Formats: sequence, C-alpha cells, structure tokens
Amino acid sequence: MSGNPEQQALGRVGIWSMELRNAGQPGVDAAAELADRGIKALWIPGLDGRGIFDDTDNLLTASPSTYVALGVLGIWRQEAKELTAKLHELDRRHGPRTIVGLGVSDRNTAAAVGRTYKSPVGAVSEYLDELAKEQNPIRSDRLLLGALGPKMAQLAADRTAGIHPFLVSPEYTAGMRAQLGAEAFIAPHQAVVFSTDAEQARAVARDQLGMFIGFDAYRNNLRRLGYTDSDLVPGGSDRLIDALVAWGDDEAISRRLREQLDAGADHVAVQVLSTAPDGKGLPRKDWRRLADLTL
Repeated sequence: MSGNPEQQALGRVGIWSMELRNAGQPGVDAAAELADRGIKALWIPGLDGRGIFDDTDNLLTASPSTYVALGVLGIWRQEAKELTAKLHELDRRHGPRTIVGLGVSDRNTAAAVGRTYKSPVGAVSEYLDELAKEQNPIRSDRLLLGALGPKMAQLAADRTAGIHPFLVSPEYTAGMRAQLGAEAFIAPHQAVVFSTDAEQARAVARDQLGMFIGFDAYRNNLRRLGYTDSDLVPGGSDRLIDALVAWGDDEAISRRLREQLDAGADHVAVQVLSTAPDGKGLPRKDWRRLADLTL
C-alpha cells in the first residue's frame, strides 16, 4: 500500500456502486453501516458528471472514516477550474477524504461538448496540466486514472498516484504491477455475484456489465489479454465472464479478491452485482456479506 495517508485509509477492499449515485439518505445510512463493518472506501461512477459532488458530499457525512473515490469522472464535462474548486470545498467541509479518478471516455463524448482531441493520452496529459495551474491544485497522489492500455497506465504512474482500471482480471493486475513498479497505486474494479448457480450468476453479470464488452476501449484491452472474437460476443462468453466476474460462495468470492491482491493490487473496488437488491436498490445484504469475508 502506498505511503499516502488517504490511500492507506482506503483499506484493502472498498465498495464500487452505481446504486450510491443519487441514493440520498438510504445511501448515507448504508455507508455508515459499511464504515462500522470496516469498509471505509466507497467508489462511485462519474456518469455524466451531474450530481457527483453532491453525492460525494452526502456520503462523506456518513462517518468520519468514510472516503469517497470518483471512479471515474470524465474530463470532458468537468472544467479543471470547477473540479479543483469543488474538491477544495469538499476538503473544507470534510477534510481530504475524496480521491479523484479521471477518465478520457471517447471522441463522441468530447464532441458532444464541443471538444476534440488527437489522442487519449494527450488529452488527459493536457487536463492534468490544467489542474496543476489552478488556484487550488489537486495533489497528484489524490488523483488516479481510469487507465486500461499501457500508455495511459504509464502516464498515470508518472503523473498521478496510479490507476483504477474497470472490468479487469487478476492477470491484468499482475501485468500492470510488472509494468508500473512497486510505487504505483493499483485499485482494480472487481465485480462479484453471490450465487453458486452458474447460469444465474452469468446472467446477472451479462445483464449488468455485458454492455461494456461492446465498448472499444474494453474490447481492445481484453484482446491484449488474449481474448478473441469468440469471447467478445454480445454479453461475453462464459470464459470471459468467469475471468472478469467472481461468482459463487463466500470462499469463491474471497479467493478472487485475494488473487487480485496477490497479483499486486493495493486495493480492490468491489462491485456487488446483486440478484435481489433491497433498501431502494441498495444491495445491503450482499454488502454485509462482503464485509464479513476474511481476506
């Protein structure tokens, strides 16, 4: 684990949750319970950027030990000046308990806001330059990149704390650790399904994550890992789903998380794909189960 205090406070396992966006008081209550159970890091997706700072503000009220990581916020809809100002206000209210993950998305997203870029790495590098020039610059060790490819990952290691890659296997994590060295902070996303029924677990995974397999960035990354057209079918092959999504009993889930950590992850951001959400869509029962795992 990095020596940075914010990164140390994240612990070995956190919760990555779409459901915590716009969750209101039920989300705060869930976050407080998770903190009591030892899970202090909450990862929330940036989506289109709207409401992300309000959600972060709310979740940080749950517990003085709760940290929120933006995983990740697209650079195109968030001006550097606005981002630094929002983070400064969150720090003023709650202390430095927010980690900022940044992603480049794609050319279509850039075009939608009237922006263009020649290369993903170049676009992110320019955005980091802009952040550094602001009145309240964000420390590099509080920044992560949602990197997948080796060039973006190297930029992350050179100019931020490290990477938060989405939809990756322990084999990917091991490769990134070998490339980036011991100092880079690596916090992979890991999806899990608490179900011992293979058909059910894979159906849940395809329903909630299958769409991403159709995106070029993820397809390219999966090809680098050795997956082929027979795996990159709509929803993904069984082999691919099993590599990206852990399913089974508590021991099976625990084993996959240990594999990520043994592969070189400093922290694992776990997305529970629930078969039966409760509490206004929050899978709190499964989150409790995750918190009780022994790693």
